[in-house]
Amino acid sequence: MKLWMQPLGPLQTNGYVLSNEKGEGIIIDPGMQPQAMLNYIQDLNIVAILLTHAHFDHIGGLEEVRQATRAPVYIHDLEAEWLTDPYKNGSARWPMVTAPIQCRPRDEALQDGQLLHLAGLSLKVLHTPGHSPGSVSFYIEEHKTLIAGDTLFAGSIGRTDLPGGDHETLISAIKHKLLVLPGDTRVYPGHGPDTTIEDEKRYNPFVGGA
Repeated sequence: MKLWMQPLGPLQTNGYVLSNEKGEGIIIDPGMQPQAMLNYIQDLNIVAILLTHAHFDHIGGLEEVRQATRAPVYIHDLEAEWLTDPYKNGSARWPMVTAPIQCRPRDEALQDGQLLHLAGLSLKVLHTPGHSPGSVSFYIEEHKTLIAGDTLFAGSIGRTDLPGGDHETLISAIKHKLLVLPGDTRVYPGHGPDTTIEDEKRYNPFVGGA
């Protein structure tokens, strides 16, 4: 598995591309202003676009990427409507950052515990709400890799002061869904540098010592 990551857009949202030796790839969170991602995937066959959640900084480039790849879009049921509603995805609330974002409906639903077989990879869907109701993380056990969205960061956690956020729910999701993974699992968050489960268990002031 090859992992490409690039901060995209004004909020520096990490966009990811996972690919295999056959030139098949998966996009996770196309972010905003996705030109760097579009440049990277020119020679790849993108088979799916997975969304950790539907806040505007994670979906601002969705329609550009979708048009370029014709790949199906996957998101959790609880945020399916957020793609088409600028108020729910937050873009209408932040006019200083972006124009209202209204995407086309999703193609496929994500469910907790679901195992996706895409581009030669097996990704387990972990529903990790708290930052937003439909937030999910993607765990690739074979490669000891977790794409965590805005649930868990290096030394921090996702904000919970936005509509649909809940601090206690987020802490519970992190402790019961993520920190139980092997300690050497590498965590790739929605913003900032990567980390490991072990480091977050030891040093994260919000959930450390779990």
